[in-house]
Amino acid sequence: MSEIDIIKIVATAIALVVAIVGHEIMHGYVAYRYGDDTAKLEGRLSINPIKHIDPIGTVAVPAILFIAGAPFLFGWAKPVPVDIVTVVRNGGYFGAVAVALAGVAFNFVLAIAASMMLGLNGTPNSFYEVFIFYLLVQLVVINVVLGVFNLWPVPPLDGANAIKYIAMHLNLQGVVQLLQKLEPYGMVILVVILITPLKTIFFAPAIHIIQALLL
Repeated sequence: MSEIDIIKIVATAIALVVAIVGHEIMHGYVAYRYGDDTAKLEGRLSINPIKHIDPIGTVAVPAILFIAGAPFLFGWAKPVPVDIVTVVRNGGYFGAVAVALAGVAFNFVLAIAASMMLGLNGTPNSFYEVFIFYLLVQLVVINVVLGVFNLWPVPPLDGANAIKYIAMHLNLQGVVQLLQKLEPYGMVILVVILITPLKTIFFAPAIHIIQALLL
């Protein structure tokens, strides 16, 4: 294994952990801003990744995708606990929408920031500069994947939760009931999309467009 390969692996691992841990922390932080201290009391607003790592979603799934040479990497951390009743009481349903989309917002902001930093750097020459270059590239790539993926309107993803709270605000009970009925089958739906050509319709185009703009 060459030094470049090692750099790529380490940079990818760091970028993935930052993306998925930051995503979850932001859910808890925004909920905290609306008066819900559940995540804080359980120590889940900490930037210590050990408190957020899920053995399957943070380690096993990304490792399998990387080894298999998958065209994209994604994963997840342990969900941050949120008392949505407290959030709605203090911030209404739009407060709940803010909590739902906080992780996605973090991913896109981080991707944009990494893209801007890439634009400020010249051609990498030293070992350190090459590492920073790959780290920034992976921060763009992985955060765009996670941001787009979590916007899907499939329970239990963030996009579906945001739609549910908007529907509650508008009293669209039919939409709320539909999402609740889909929730037990959400993971099955996602797996089917990801392992079939459906991903090229529902997933890949948006990712490729955003990544092309940022890179």
